[in-house]
Amino acid sequence: MSVAKVSEITASSTKSFEDAIQEGIKRATKTLDKVQGAWIKDYEVAVKSGKITEYKVRMKVTFVLKD
Repeated sequence: MSVAKVSEITASSTKSFEDAIQEGIKRATKTLDKVQGAWIKDYEVAVKSGKITEYKVRMKVTFVLKD
């Protein structure tokens, strides 16, 4: 039997939402073993002088706990 846990993280990118998601998952897998998936909770952008300067995502990452 396995037990999973969910951790909420925020990731950002100057390129796109997709890139922010990729960076968040990449970073999560450095410290969390057995990452199984992620649910994107929120999207947000930072705007400066009428232009998007940063894409942010808040996600819940699911991973399986070690035995």
